[in-house]
Amino acid sequence: MRTKRPLFYAAVALALSGAMTLTACGSNTSSNDKSDSPSGGGGPTVGVILPETATSARWESFDKPMLQQALRAEGFDADVQNAQGDVQKFTTLADGMIAKGVKVLIIASINSEVGSAVASKAKKAGIPTIDYDRLNLGGSSDYYVSFDNVKVGELQGQALADALKSKPGAEVIEIEGAPTDNNATLFHQGQQNILKPLYDAGTLKLVRSQAIDGWDNQKGGTTFEQILTGNGGKVDGVVAANDGLAGAVITVLKKNGLNGKVPVTGQDATAEGLKAVLRGDQYMTVFKPILGEAQAAAKLAAALAKGDKAAADALAVNVSQDPKGKRDVKSVLLQPQTVTRADVKVVTDAGFVKAADICGGDLASACTELGIR
Repeated sequence: MRTKRPLFYAAVALALSGAMTLTACGSNTSSNDKSDSPSGGGGPTVGVILPETATSARWESFDKPMLQQALRAEGFDADVQNAQGDVQKFTTLADGMIAKGVKVLIIASINSEVGSAVASKAKKAGIPTIDYDRLNLGGSSDYYVSFDNVKVGELQGQALADALKSKPGAEVIEIEGAPTDNNATLFHQGQQNILKPLYDAGTLKLVRSQAIDGWDNQKGGTTFEQILTGNGGKVDGVVAANDGLAGAVITVLKKNGLNGKVPVTGQDATAEGLKAVLRGDQYMTVFKPILGEAQAAAKLAAALAKGDKAAADALAVNVSQDPKGKRDVKSVLLQPQTVTRADVKVVTDAGFVKAADICGGDLASACTELGIR
């Protein structure tokens, strides 16, 4: 899978005219809205369907309130719903929004099949769609907003390689995301860009790489434990595709007295992930400033609602390949950032996670040491 990635999307940054500043990130907790009904100032409605809450805190804690904020800033009412991992509910929510006549539909799908089916229904109803965070392979959305997900994987792979550089032949286990999620494929591609040459050279040894259906954290922990046991309880480093899976891996490492001794990667800069990084149980996470993603989606929605294709194209200056649909999709791809223990302050300073959410109890002294307040 190939993704074209111009350097730091300079044209996108210019087009958004500074709208993606991090200091306005807002709350890191679930939306303060009392209901999921459309909210705003009486403008046209943009519908948003989010995938779930079970495997990642980001969708309700970050994406929902930030999408609401960004869409309101563009003059829209925001109808943001979550399918809670239920494909049928995802379809039902979409049918309701299409019947209501939303101006644009933003889709963060559970899998490509349901996302593509929803986009097809919307297109037949004359409603433009934006694939949000996850590209629907074989779909029909004309635009895609996400992070450079190959780069995410490269950051994970490089961090693990750096952490293990003093251990020639270090044994690595990879716990990957759902095989039905195109992002998981891209993360793995990026990881392998860094790690495969090291495996081939014998600098590192891959014990096993295993995708986890549904990004299921419990299944990820069980799978990791089975692989670890099968390898005689030996592991020197773990690629975990996100913070949820990293947490499950760390639980197993603790049972075996290995936490803090084995570097573990992560992603999403969640509060739990950052706390694990501060404790030394998790080596790194990847910070993806979701406000920028939400604002880019809202800017695209505003252009599409007006039928202004030129304005939409001026924002979506990247291209992502859909190999199943044999098409190139115009994209906004934002840049992720590695966060190790020394970088946690970057995330709290951005307002993405509050210092109060990570600095209590046993971590108070670590936060003081790092100037997190």
